[in-house]
Amino acid sequence: MAMDEHTDSVTGTDDTAEGVAALAGTDDVTRYPIAPGYRVNVRTGPGTKYGIVRTLPYGVKVAVYCQKPGERVTGPYGTSNLWDNIANGQFVADAYVHTGSDGYIAPRCD
Repeated sequence: MAMDEHTDSVTGTDDTAEGVAALAGTDDVTRYPIAPGYRVNVRTGPGTKYGIVRTLPYGVKVAVYCQKPGERVTGPYGTSNLWDNIANGQFVADAYVHTGSDGYIAPRCD
């Protein structure tokens, strides 16, 4: 398990109303919940060696625009090498996102 994939730290977190609203979005894209009780790191690529862009607040839902194989991570929803692209250049480990599937639920990222 990649121990730093979730964190209780507030570093890099945007818990402001604006930050949470930006995550919620206004488009018609399906949003998937992050595992309850986890603040998941958003990274620049599909693995824990990539830099952290921000940390998602508790209880957020994210859109998954595409998915990419990468580092294998164990989380509350199992072990997977899939990483979900939630914004341009921003990825979270699929093992922390409740998509209802162990496989791809979105197109593969280029």
